[in-house]
Amino acid sequence: MSRLLAALLAGFLLAHPAQAQSVVTVPPGNRNATQPAIPSFSYTRTAATGGNFTSKYQKIHDLLATNRDLQNKIRSAAKLYGIDPIHIAGALVGEHTFNVDALDRIQTYYVKAMSYLNSGIDFSYKGESVESFVARPEFNRCQRAKGDEALWSCREQVFEQSFRGKTVDGRSYPDNRFGAVFFQPYYAGQTFGLGQINPMTALAVSDIVHRVSGYPDIEMNRAGEVYAAIMDPDKSLHYMAAVIRSSIDKYREIAGFDISKNPGITATLYNVGDPITRARRLKAENIRRQASGQPARMPEENYYGWLVNEKLDDLRAIFPQ
Repeated sequence: MSRLLAALLAGFLLAHPAQAQSVVTVPPGNRNATQPAIPSFSYTRTAATGGNFTSKYQKIHDLLATNRDLQNKIRSAAKLYGIDPIHIAGALVGEHTFNVDALDRIQTYYVKAMSYLNSGIDFSYKGESVESFVARPEFNRCQRAKGDEALWSCREQVFEQSFRGKTVDGRSYPDNRFGAVFFQPYYAGQTFGLGQINPMTALAVSDIVHRVSGYPDIEMNRAGEVYAAIMDPDKSLHYMAAVIRSSIDKYREIAGFDISKNPGITATLYNVGDPITRARRLKAENIRRQASGQPARMPEENYYGWLVNEKLDDLRAIFPQ
């Protein structure tokens, strides 16, 4: 099957997930009247660069507004995955306002991508590779998972339940996220590239990106290739689109909500990750609420997604419908 035909077929399947019995459309706009609390680490990172959230927002907005090549690449990736490009723009705004400063030159990312490719780094913790770690019997139940996202979501849950903050077989594991312990050998909590993607997040959509965009699969035992993929702006936008597309699909299929009209919600999920677990929790909560006669709770934006919805007119001027 040609790459074009495969991409068209995969894009159709992604854009038309199995229908839930009852799907509620989440309307545009914020559910919260004021911005939810911004975490302290965002203030710390911003202060370290001598900037502020207003100037950082303006910087990424100006990059999106003036770089026609970047605009075209965002539109192209969005079209391939059947999403509105405003979702990709929103995620970029959130990342570069609250986490890092947008680089002045996109070319810098290409240079960094090549340096990571040949860096010799690996994904491990205290000499134990992640490949050996997930081969432990605690992870056996994850073998039944269908697709990369379900597989890594399962592995993350196993880590949370059986390893986080515990001592297992004489080895102590930090009270920290799976992605921070095994997948960020330089700085815990760091994400990478234009889309500020966590390596584990990239691995979770590798099969989708391979199927839709035709890029090679990335593997946990080839860390340099993972970093190179998410540092390359051309590829990074496709991983971003896949993450957003998957979040939209999972919330529709699992929780019964169509979030495709609310970029603040998709940006929030891009920020917090693991949409499968979060959609399941929301579904369970709404089952309990229904049983007690309460109305269903709709997905809500966090501080990051709130800004995206607040600045929607600015972003629509760049990416009109």
